[in-house]
Amino acid sequence: MPALSAGIIYKHNHEPANEEARKLEAWFRKKGIEVFSEEMGAIDSSHECNEESSVIPETVNWVVVLGGDGTLLGAARRVGKYGVPILGVNLGGLGFLTGIPLEALYPVIEMMVKGHLQVESRVMLETKVIRMDEEVCRFQVLNDVVVNKRTLARIVDLNVKINDEFLTTFRADGLIISTPTGSTAYNLSAGGPILYPTMETLILTPICPFTLTNRPIIIPDTGVIKINMGKDSEEPVPVVLTFDGQVGFDFSYGDEVIIYKSREKIKLFRPPGHSYFKILRKKLMWGGATHNKNADN
Repeated sequence: MPALSAGIIYKHNHEPANEEARKLEAWFRKKGIEVFSEEMGAIDSSHECNEESSVIPETVNWVVVLGGDGTLLGAARRVGKYGVPILGVNLGGLGFLTGIPLEALYPVIEMMVKGHLQVESRVMLETKVIRMDEEVCRFQVLNDVVVNKRTLARIVDLNVKINDEFLTTFRADGLIISTPTGSTAYNLSAGGPILYPTMETLILTPICPFTLTNRPIIIPDTGVIKINMGKDSEEPVPVVLTFDGQVGFDFSYGDEVIIYKSREKIKLFRPPGHSYFKILRKKLMWGGATHNKNADN
C-alpha cells in the first residue's frame, strides 16, 4: 500500500494561518502521513501572465487550505489541475468556499483521512489571449475572468461571440465571465444570477452597461466565448483582464480573449452537514428571524 501524503497551503503573511499550518504538519506526521506545505504568495499585480507552480506534488492524497476564499482560489490555480480533493478551512471572512470553521478542523481532518467526506466537482475556466496570431497568456480559474476598464477610463466596447456566432457588443465598464462557483462573487455584486455551484454552465454579466437591455446571460458549458475590443475602443483605452480577481493581464486593442470550460475540474470536500442554501441564507442574510423559524418548523 503506497504511503499517504497531504499538502497544506496557508494564507499569505498571516501568522494565525502559519501557526495552524505548523500544528497540522505535526498532526499529519504523527499519523505517519508525509506532508508538504507552502505559503500562498501575494496577489500578483504585475499584469504579467505567469503560470503558478506549487511545491506540493501531484501525488498527494489531499490538500488542506488554511485561510479564506481568496487563499482557496489561489490554491485552485496551483493545484486544482491535479484533481486532488481540497479541504477549505475558514480563517478569513465570508467563506463560501472555505466551509470548515477552525474549531472543527481536526474532527473533519479525521473524517477526511478515513474517507468519510463527500467530494464535489466544480467547473473551472481556461482562458487564453491571442495577440498577433500568437498565444501570449493562458490561465485556469475557479471563479471568474473579468474584462474591466481601469479607473476613470471611458466606456469600452466589447464584441462577444459564442461558438463563433456573434452575440452582441457590450458597451460597458467591463464584462464578467463566471462559473457557477463564482456566481456569488463579483457576478453577484454586478447583478448577475446565483447558480448552484455544481451546475455546468457559464455566466456573462456586463458591468454597468450603457444600454440597459444588455443583461446577464447563461450559456451551456460547451460554449466557447471570444472577446475583442470594438473599433470605438481603438483609442488607447486602458483595459485589464483579471483572473479570480487576483492576477492581472493588460488587454489591448487587437487582442482576442478565448474562454472555455477547462478539461480539468476542481474537487472540493463537502463539510459535514453541508447545505448550500443554508450558506446562502447565512452569508447573504436572507430572511429575518421569523422566516428562519418558520423554515425550521
